[in-house]
Amino acid sequence: MRAGEIPVNKIKVLSQFGCLGRRCLATLIWQNQGVHMHFGLSDEQDMIVSTVRSFVENEIYPHEAEVERTGHVPPELGQQIKQKVIDLGFYACNFPESVGGPGLSHVDFSLVERELGRGSMALTHFFGRPQNILMACKDDQIDRYLMPAVRGEKMDALAMTETNAGSDVRGMACAATRDGGDWVVNGSKHFISGAEHADFFIVFVATGIDETPKGPKKRITTFFVDRGTPGFEVREGYKSVSHRGYKNYILDFNECRLPDAQVLGEVDGGFAVMNEWLYATRLTVAAFSVGRAQRCFDYALSYAAERKQFGQQIGKFQGVSFQIADMITEIDAAELLTLSAAWRLDQNLPANREIASAKLYASEMLARVTDTTLQIFGGMGLMDDFPIERFWRDARVERIWDGTSEIQRHIISRDLLRPLGA
Repeated sequence: MRAGEIPVNKIKVLSQFGCLGRRCLATLIWQNQGVHMHFGLSDEQDMIVSTVRSFVENEIYPHEAEVERTGHVPPELGQQIKQKVIDLGFYACNFPESVGGPGLSHVDFSLVERELGRGSMALTHFFGRPQNILMACKDDQIDRYLMPAVRGEKMDALAMTETNAGSDVRGMACAATRDGGDWVVNGSKHFISGAEHADFFIVFVATGIDETPKGPKKRITTFFVDRGTPGFEVREGYKSVSHRGYKNYILDFNECRLPDAQVLGEVDGGFAVMNEWLYATRLTVAAFSVGRAQRCFDYALSYAAERKQFGQQIGKFQGVSFQIADMITEIDAAELLTLSAAWRLDQNLPANREIASAKLYASEMLARVTDTTLQIFGGMGLMDDFPIERFWRDARVERIWDGTSEIQRHIISRDLLRPLGA
């Protein structure tokens, strides 16, 4: 075993909540008499952080410039990364022991995601975190989809977004109709991440309409669609300035026939499956944003301490030193929001608003930190000699996917106002 690695059997016993990196955060332990705060990571959590950070630095960083230049991850490189993660025992670390995963808590998994946020998303994709919605599998779906995904034998992709159905999920036009004992799907999906590597897709499709006092409301059903299914095509999508190499794809359905066995959950129960398993994905965006902000901040701090103007380091000028202070304060605040939301999930406490707050604040914090770092670097920040301009570009999408900032504000305000009848 190499220094800093954690044995697979040790991964499976991690559950305490702690801090990240060199800045200690609060561990909240719910007791009858109130909330108590304990500071510091357990030894096992320290090993999680150091192992994943070491992996990112040694296995991800060296390939980032080439992926940025070509916009492509060579298949053999992706498989190498994937196998090394499997060997470490971290593959599918967001899954419980009952299905062969390491059994990390939400807080532990947030630690992992935060460290992965430091690296190129196109490369860390192969670290392997299948969609938790696979836990809704039943009967032979367990052996066809869930278990192969957890073992790293198959990869999945989630397909929900359409041209006219982004934040408005019920606005989707991709629909399935009954024909005999099958469902026939027609329509398309776009902005589908990881589709080039996926062996199967988890697709949300409209399967009917209910008339309600507030107007027509579409019923949604979740389907498994295997790559190569007749009537199903995967094609490359748009060229994005954010996360080069982490491509988005378009899925086209033309009279694509699917049997009932391909339904995940219940017919017309897509929203129930979505709400149970997908809402916490916003937390991964928050954790990612914290990790990326910390990497960017490290560049800003080093540059402010080394770069000289007017005979002294620029960090000695109040205009720069105050920016450094503001950045680290915001990073720490986002970190606390993220881990406290994860802790609530671990305690089976309501966490929808807290997750929305973490996603909102962390993603917007990342935008401010990357922009300030670029300003500290000045003209060099826009040059590709440094990764600052990449961090700046990549940060923009975090306020859009997995629920826009506006949607998060809606969730937060609704949670506060509804109990008051507003």
